[in-house]
Amino acid sequence: MTLYYTICFGLLMSELALFSTIVCPMPFSLRKKMMHFLSENPVVAKIQYGLKITFIFVAVLFIDALQRMVRIAQEGAAAKAKQDMADVRTETNYAARRFYAQRNLYLTGATLFLSLILARVFYIVLDFIHVQENFSALQQKVAKQSGASGEAEELRKRINELEAGLRASQAKDRDFETLKKQASQQGVEYNRLADAHNAARLRQEGGLSRADSAKRAGRKRTDGVIEQKE
Repeated sequence: MTLYYTICFGLLMSELALFSTIVCPMPFSLRKKMMHFLSENPVVAKIQYGLKITFIFVAVLFIDALQRMVRIAQEGAAAKAKQDMADVRTETNYAARRFYAQRNLYLTGATLFLSLILARVFYIVLDFIHVQENFSALQQKVAKQSGASGEAEELRKRINELEAGLRASQAKDRDFETLKKQASQQGVEYNRLADAHNAARLRQEGGLSRADSAKRAGRKRTDGVIEQKE
């Protein structure tokens, strides 16, 4: 195998190893670190750029191998038509050339095809990781908003309780003011009744004193009349 086909075979083995590493089961955190390393590391980016150029040469080798295989197949068909393949060495040489042409075609074709599959799978897995990260961030945001809404709901309940207590306190204050007014009115009425009672009592006592005075005066007049008669 020539040097460039050996390099192509090495690329194929590397692609198989990388593909197996990407698709094999592993923890999400480890896969995320690996994919971020492969997509963000500047050294890996330079290697990818070099591999893109290499795959261009692999595509050229694939086209060359395809042309050789077609040419060998045409030569074989022409030789069979002319019956020139009776010699064993000629037939062996033809079989070897066809084998090498097919090997080179399959090797370069598999390398190109696997490179396309690997690139597609790599970006699919990378998009999946980004979606998972966005989903995790969204879950955390929703959890924070739920916690904030729960705190807001508790504060709202507390405010409602305080408002209810304030309304009850205001109602008690109004009842107290009403009772105070009633007590004041009752006090005024009591004072008025007490004053009226005292006035009536004084009038009654004044009437009794006048009656006693009249009795005394009458008694004195009676005594005076009796003394004059004597």
